[in-house]
Amino acid sequence: MAARQDSFKDFVLDQLTELDGLSCRAMFGGYGLYRGRKFFGIIHRGRLYLKVSPETVTRFIRHGMGPFRPNGTQTLTTYYEVPVDVLENAQQLAEWAGAACALARRAAGRPR
Repeated sequence: MAARQDSFKDFVLDQLTELDGLSCRAMFGGYGLYRGRKFFGIIHRGRLYLKVSPETVTRFIRHGMGPFRPNGTQTLTTYYEVPVDVLENAQQLAEWAGAACALARRAAGRPR
């Protein structure tokens, strides 16, 4: 299972090469995605989740995607799963990830 997750992580990082300052750190059985010091995404069990706001979550919901559920009792509604068609389109994924990065910066109290 770990090899599959690592290959998925490598795929996601390859798709996001357009984002400057991107880094990935192991955390809680998955990986956290950072741009600079801002946390904006989660790779967990072969799925990618990005930070959302009330304004951006609708595009995830329109694609039938749900929030991050690390286990049966927790749901993090500020991170939603990225649909496969977006994941496979590097340009579109970079746009969605860029929006998540902007949210992470704003949440930290800094303007874009």
